[in-house]
Amino acid sequence: MKFKIALAVALIAVAVIAYNNLRMPNHDTMPMTAAASGAPMVEVKLPVLTGNEILGETAYNAKCASCHGTNAAGKEGDGPPLIHKIYEPSHHGDFAIQSAIENGASGHHWPFGNMAPVEGLTQGEIKNIIEYIRALQRGNGIQ
Repeated sequence: MKFKIALAVALIAVAVIAYNNLRMPNHDTMPMTAAASGAPMVEVKLPVLTGNEILGETAYNAKCASCHGTNAAGKEGDGPPLIHKIYEPSHHGDFAIQSAIENGASGHHWPFGNMAPVEGLTQGEIKNIIEYIRALQRGNGIQ
């Protein structure tokens, strides 16, 4: 009987740890900066941008940077960094980013709350924003 209780407690502990690791990112994987409100959350190496990536940067700066920070580095107190392993293409594909922009998204990985839909973007601008984010991610080892 004691073994079954100990096993149940161990399984619950593993489940809680796994849930917390899925729910909250492992900040040890990215260099963190000052925690002041509005401060960037990660350091971002800037790659050379071309074509649609440059257009995406312009659209991103106009519509996304107020929450996700300059160069998608996140903003303490406002929004998460998109330069993070959580947003790698195998976990959050391009369609997930497009859907978040168009429809909003639940805040299930970070403590910032839900993301509202972004108004006033064309499909082409959304595509370019995604290309910009992916270029930044590749330049920072997220693929």
